[in-house]
Amino acid sequence: MDASDRSDRRPRHGLVAGLAEETRLALLAVQFLTRVPVPAADIFTPERMSRAVRYFPLVGLALGAVLGAVLALGSAVFPPVVAALLAVALGVRLTGALHEDGLADLADGLGGADTRERALEIMRDSRIGSYGTLALGLVMALKVAALAHMGVAVGAWALVAAHGLSRVASLILMLRLPYAREEGKAGFASPGAGRGPALIAAGTVVLALLAVAATAGAGAAVSAAIATAAVTAWMGTMLVRRLAGHTGDALGAVQQLSETAVLLAVLAWV
Repeated sequence: MDASDRSDRRPRHGLVAGLAEETRLALLAVQFLTRVPVPAADIFTPERMSRAVRYFPLVGLALGAVLGAVLALGSAVFPPVVAALLAVALGVRLTGALHEDGLADLADGLGGADTRERALEIMRDSRIGSYGTLALGLVMALKVAALAHMGVAVGAWALVAAHGLSRVASLILMLRLPYAREEGKAGFASPGAGRGPALIAAGTVVLALLAVAATAGAGAAVSAAIATAAVTAWMGTMLVRRLAGHTGDALGAVQQLSETAVLLAVLAWV
């Protein structure tokens, strides 16, 4: 084999290696955000995990698609509220209540403490308090009620949008705010260099809003975008003021509140 043949093969090998690495990052994102079994147990490294966060929004879109399909199938057999409950319940099962636990912990921490240190201490407690119980119950009830009243097609695509946009919201705060603890599961905030992370997030936003616009109209899509931006800005401001940064629980709470806000925004429009 001459030198020209070897030079022709190098870019191809580099492309294959790059695609293989991106696949590993995507699998790590699935492993971190869900309980779906993936062959990623032996490829974890802190450096890879820091870059895998770029795929969080795409994982959200995939989760929303699965839950939207369950909502549609359930609506063919059960009343709307039962179908909505099944879809929301499956979401909890697939994610292992990761985000719901974060919402409850953050509500307990911010509701039951006056100082940053005490709030972080409460959030580490595995027990759920009255603030967390109320926040979790209200958010779950709002999601089920919204899905039950917006129609099957709109509800299914609204789930896709809500889960995708809410992970974009979490990713934005993860990257914009410092980590509030000295250590923890969410103590990674660098998705890697280049335009890849921004393109993935932007692509997720476009796909999510197109899904809403196609079924509920452009106004619903704009409402969903505004709702996501409003929750992201509000939570970012509050986290800086109360905790001086984000935590894993805070990111879970941002996801839950953004998801709920998108569903309510779509419902309000339709």
